[in-house]
Amino acid sequence: MYTRREIVRLAAGASAMMLPLRGGARAQSDVYPSRYITSICMFAPGSGADIFVRFYARKLQELAGQTVVVENKAGMAGNIATEYVARSKPDGYTIFIAPASSILVAGPFLYKKLNYDPIKDFTSVTTLAKLPFVLVVAPDTVSSVPELVARLKQRPDNGFYGAGSTVGLIASELFKASFGLKTTEVKYKVGLDALNDLISHQLDFVFIDPVSIKEMVASGRLKALALTSEQPIAALPGLPGAAQVGIKNMNLISWWSVHVPAKTPRPIVDKLTVWFNQIAASDDAKKFLSNLGADPLIGSAELVDQMIAKETEEWIEYVKIARIEPQ
Repeated sequence: MYTRREIVRLAAGASAMMLPLRGGARAQSDVYPSRYITSICMFAPGSGADIFVRFYARKLQELAGQTVVVENKAGMAGNIATEYVARSKPDGYTIFIAPASSILVAGPFLYKKLNYDPIKDFTSVTTLAKLPFVLVVAPDTVSSVPELVARLKQRPDNGFYGAGSTVGLIASELFKASFGLKTTEVKYKVGLDALNDLISHQLDFVFIDPVSIKEMVASGRLKALALTSEQPIAALPGLPGAAQVGIKNMNLISWWSVHVPAKTPRPIVDKLTVWFNQIAASDDAKKFLSNLGADPLIGSAELVDQMIAKETEEWIEYVKIARIEPQ
């Protein structure tokens, strides 16, 4: 027989043994990260997205004290990478630095079937930056949007445009709708391939992120005509906003955020939020973004979810205006 004191002592010991199980998520976060982290990039090496992801991966590595490996999974306008993250283990070791505005928001409107749920399969971490896309042409063709429209109307079937992302696609279709054009889309897995075809006059125009074309515009290989934001922005001086050149109903601003697979432990998500907000607020990030034509966007998981909800409503209208049918 046990005495009352012995029973109390044994019960206390049993309770102590149970504590690690109850606090498993907390214990896991206390040692996180204990090995390398993989950051998935939805576009190819050398693309604007790749440059962007590698900067933040390098900065995260400095704060987390572990190697952060960038893995490129290009294809299907980002859907291959997105599905991969959705199916990854929710342990904080697979992260997704991506333009959520063009993949998690736009995806359901552009594709009849997605192999992931853009809401249920992900946990938001925080926002990072925002930037408009840029309308570019070959420099020896036209020098303004009115000239481009006139040139397209003279082309059989109004010529061709290239698109390697959802923002590039919707911007092109809104542009067409504004001026009554029938220009044909040419799909690209890699946006840089579209730029090569633009320079060689196989395409008439491309809407693309400023990161990918910054040096090509500076060297004179491409001509930038306008932004997809309604008004001009300080980071890209000299370029008119969409409204100023007659493009109606366009205010497309691509914003980047961080996501992890759904059910990732909250303490790990909180750690990542703190680290990425530190990076976004740093002078290095501000300088990096300014050079690329972007602005920092310091936020939270709640802000990401609010922006997804708000822009989902806007995309309903974009799809109607551009008369886009899901593929």
